[in-house]
Amino acid sequence: MKKIHLDTDIGGDPDDVCALALLLKWQDVQITGITTVTEDNGRRAGYARYVLELAGREDIPVKAGADISGGYFSYAPDYPDESKHWPEPITPCPNPADEAIELLKQSVEQDAIIIGIGQYTNFFLLDQKYPGILRDAKLFLMGGYVFSIRVGFPQWGNDFDYNIQLDTHSARYVLENSTPTLLPMTVSVETAIRRAYLPRLRQSGKLGGLIATQSELLNETEQNEENFGKTCGGLPADILNFQHDPLACGIALGWNKGVTIEEVPLRFDIQDGLLCETIDESGKPTSVVTAIDGEAFNEFWFCLLTAAR
Repeated sequence: MKKIHLDTDIGGDPDDVCALALLLKWQDVQITGITTVTEDNGRRAGYARYVLELAGREDIPVKAGADISGGYFSYAPDYPDESKHWPEPITPCPNPADEAIELLKQSVEQDAIIIGIGQYTNFFLLDQKYPGILRDAKLFLMGGYVFSIRVGFPQWGNDFDYNIQLDTHSARYVLENSTPTLLPMTVSVETAIRRAYLPRLRQSGKLGGLIATQSELLNETEQNEENFGKTCGGLPADILNFQHDPLACGIALGWNKGVTIEEVPLRFDIQDGLLCETIDESGKPTSVVTAIDGEAFNEFWFCLLTAAR
């Protein structure tokens, strides 16, 4: 039985919901806790609890972590229209942020795998309260821009790395004071949730239906089919969204189809307001995912989510 703790900014891009759904469907996984980051008075914690209710897993503890009122973030993120993206009004679940830090501490002490798919602020606050605790944590982090994006995929720049760039101070601290496995955006951009998946997702239950609805709505806003499906040869033509966060969870749990993880010496600097991860022989050795089989992961996630249990 693998123990997992998920730290998430659920409530914006629906790939956080896709990631949580993957963890809930994976056999022999115990989710020791869920903490939310970039919070707005418990709004994201409310979304996480709602997803757990759809899955019949109200037993999993959820705590709201670092809030936008704390001044950690360069701006306050907005949210998709809740009346369209969620089937009913979601009740916020606020709590003192320190309760999230304590839940994280408990998970680390249980030797759980800690997966960060949002900003790194809660991890920074954890190490500030318990100095050195990050060094021994089994940490998997979604984010980073180490190598260039391969031809055939969106040619984004470092400024697109939302997880790291929204709170560069915490990100730099965590990367310098932990031993994470880093899943860069430059690799996760090779994944996709496809329009072809929607009928079976809707047939799989309420959670699959929620994912299908949110993915369609995101595509209406972002026009991913038009902007990337028609222009990026490495992506399926019917792409609705990228699967950054589910990929991070899958690799943390051992999915390894085409996965290459290399130790790369990195230096972390703030340049023009952005955190840059530069390869430097004198830098900190960091485990970095440098290659995946994106198409294989797409099918793996889809089959796992729609399999009968």
